[in-house]
Amino acid sequence: MYYLGFDIGGTKSAVVLGNEKGEILRKVKVATGGPEETLEALFAAAESFPEKAAAAGISCGSPLDEEKGIIQSPPNLPGWDNIHIVEMIHKRLGIPAWLCNDANACALAEWKFGAGVGTKNMIFLTCGTGMGAGLILDGRLYGGTNGYAGEVCHMRMTKVGPVGYGKAGSYEGYTSGAGVARVGCMLATEQLQMGKTVGYCHSLEELGQVTAKSIAEAANAGDPTALEVFRIVGEKLGEGIAILVDILNPERVVIGSVFQRAENLLRPTMEEALARECLPMTLERVQVVPAKLGDEIGDVAALSIAVWRYEE
Repeated sequence: MYYLGFDIGGTKSAVVLGNEKGEILRKVKVATGGPEETLEALFAAAESFPEKAAAAGISCGSPLDEEKGIIQSPPNLPGWDNIHIVEMIHKRLGIPAWLCNDANACALAEWKFGAGVGTKNMIFLTCGTGMGAGLILDGRLYGGTNGYAGEVCHMRMTKVGPVGYGKAGSYEGYTSGAGVARVGCMLATEQLQMGKTVGYCHSLEELGQVTAKSIAEAANAGDPTALEVFRIVGEKLGEGIAILVDILNPERVVIGSVFQRAENLLRPTMEEALARECLPMTLERVQVVPAKLGDEIGDVAALSIAVWRYEE
């Protein structure tokens, strides 16, 4: 059986055709613009696939009305205001469709086809540009009362600290890709103002060019400031995971993007924080692992929504 997956992103979007095993058979990418031209290109691509799909899944950033299938003005999608995408797909392609926020969709993908296979209780942390979570509890995706379960980005880790998701000292402010860069800028500013050298930023004028990638490269080369950035981020990552582990008691925590690329830099202080903060009985039963699906996760995530909902 074939399924369609629509992955709607801030800069690029894609439609894929795949099967119940999560295998991507066809894919068309388009630049994300306004909703009319973007969706027309995606729908036309879907119609060009020779295989007939049974259902479609849509992965998109929040806010969404998942029950009604409406995209409700996500901040990374200007102009995408009250887009009834599920209804549009049904009318255009004649198949059922379901909408899901991207963190939950990625959780489904890793649970069904990636690092979470075989678990009953799993937490997925995006750890990308932002920090979100998808929760698999008792063998089901848990969305909460109105689909916003897993907004770990908003947890406050410190009263003062880098801003993420509109809150100073938030989990996203410390542990997302953008958060790593913010922590790096804070530490670089301090060091530069004291006349010291920073491996990933040579002057205050270069602060706008600092990225998680440039800090990781400097850390792997032994730069002390860069290593301190990842010490701080790893510690906050572990402290947040400890809260989730003690509350939800999962078998596995799967972490994407930044953790996949910089596990060697983040894991030491993350594990120290877990050992310090977790209950022993929850910590002994959980594994913390990098996501497995890599750069394909967005495609498989959108496909997973269709597979999961159609098979329910």
